[in-house]
Amino acid sequence: MMFFSKKKNVFLLLGAMNYCMVFIPCYSISQEARDKGFVYLSEVDPIILVSLRYYSNENFVGRTVDGYKKPVVILTRQAAQALKKVQDVVQKDGYCLVVYDAYRPQQAVNHFVRWGADNADRLKENHYYPRVAKDQVFELGYVATRSGHSRGSTVDLTIIKKDELLHDIVEKDRCLCDGFVIKFLDDGTLDMGSSFDLFDEASHSRNTLIDGQYQTRRLYLKNIMEQHGFKNFSNEWWHFTLKNEPFPADKDDSYFDFPIE
Repeated sequence: MMFFSKKKNVFLLLGAMNYCMVFIPCYSISQEARDKGFVYLSEVDPIILVSLRYYSNENFVGRTVDGYKKPVVILTRQAAQALKKVQDVVQKDGYCLVVYDAYRPQQAVNHFVRWGADNADRLKENHYYPRVAKDQVFELGYVATRSGHSRGSTVDLTIIKKDELLHDIVEKDRCLCDGFVIKFLDDGTLDMGSSFDLFDEASHSRNTLIDGQYQTRRLYLKNIMEQHGFKNFSNEWWHFTLKNEPFPADKDDSYFDFPIE
């Protein structure tokens, strides 16, 4: 697993028993993105951890997604600044933010659409959509043909205890309150009852399928995000969009396609 450490321009490669520190050069965001007001999250807050799932093979597609060329998080400056305020609050409570995804180019969305059309490709079915038909993931709102992420002010995230480290995923069976068993993908973050990108009712911000302790943790994250200008997508406990985003959803030119590099 690859993620950024609390030192700018450093990431850690984690194995089962150890890790190594690797120094990488500063990336250069495209001039198009700069002109539109996009920034690297690390420029605004280098402490927030990053586990960019679509840059890796650990996602519902099962391979690196088109457009994810570097393991960096890009956001509008407004969203990044609001996220920094959230980080300041959760740090006081003994946590650190972990970002799974943020700005997503349209080419990545197109990759998802092609994946959805290939009914034979079920590589990650047991991990990410065990009881949702693949041809329904768009209809049910788990994946979109035109994503708010492409506007640059939507972020998928969770929290981790400050004294914990992200680690390689450990797969665990998790029995939901209705008796159905899902795969819980433990990456070291705070257990929210279901994993990032599980296409299931158990991932809805409020549901009756998870225990009360997980409901409390989700509500904690949701409340802090909302206090700092974000709104939650009810189908996904990890998904938040800046309320006053600079690129509104109803405009065609609000959606971007420059790669993440």
